Amino acid sequence: MRGGIPTALLAFITYIIFTGSTTPYDLVTGVVVAVIIGLLLGKFLVKNDIKAFNPLRWAWGVVYFLWYFFVAEVKAHLDVIGKIITGNFEPGIVKIPLKLKSEYARTLVANSITNTPGTVVVDADEKYLYVNWINVTTEEPEEAKKKICEEFEKFAERIFE
Repeated sequence: MRGGIPTALLAFITYIIFTGSTTPYDLVTGVVVAVIIGLLLGKFLVKNDIKAFNPLRWAWGVVYFLWYFFVAEVKAHLDVIGKIITGNFEPGIVKIPLKLKSEYARTLVANSITNTPGTVVVDADEKYLYVNWINVTTEEPEEAKKKICEEFEKFAERIFE
């Protein structure tokens, strides 16, 4: 049953957040759904139970969630709105190096980049992400990384590695 409990816990929390309800019916339904998901998918999703139960990793995940949605997203939206209004942008694809080893961490960074307005990951390999960027200000990989995803990588490392 490797990974079943952390997967079920995450499924239950996600279910309650998305339903927005804590009625007895929703709590029971959430537990049933979470247990089924944990049993079916836990062994595929969690590679190390010890890391999955680390409360510090969960805390960093919450901090990242709040920072991403209330800081990174807002800044990116305002930047893209400014680019659209002025028409002052130079799109292109840049190569971003990643030092992360965990597939989960690389996926978090790639998803964060793609979900942020003005950037989309178009390809990835073990060492690099290739990002379509609305306003290429540098083609130097390390400089592009600083402008696009350095903070994402720091959080992903704390959460998953």
